[in-house]
Amino acid sequence: MSMWIIAAVAALAGLVVMTHAALVGWRGWLDLRRLEIEGRRETAAPSSGARIEIADLRERIRKLEAIAAGVDL
Repeated sequence: MSMWIIAAVAALAGLVVMTHAALVGWRGWLDLRRLEIEGRRETAAPSSGARIEIADLRERIRKLEAIAAGVDL
């Protein structure tokens, strides 16, 4: 009788260990997918408003560099 109880407890412990390992793997996979999705957002094409802002900033930088070099615009 006690042998059956020991076997049942061992089987239950093994099931708990396997379930925990599967859960840790699942969470790791979800984290990996989350990082991939965030990476795609960062590499997405900028909107037209952002492009206009970047062009404006580049123009300002060009003007400041010209002023620093002593060139009249």
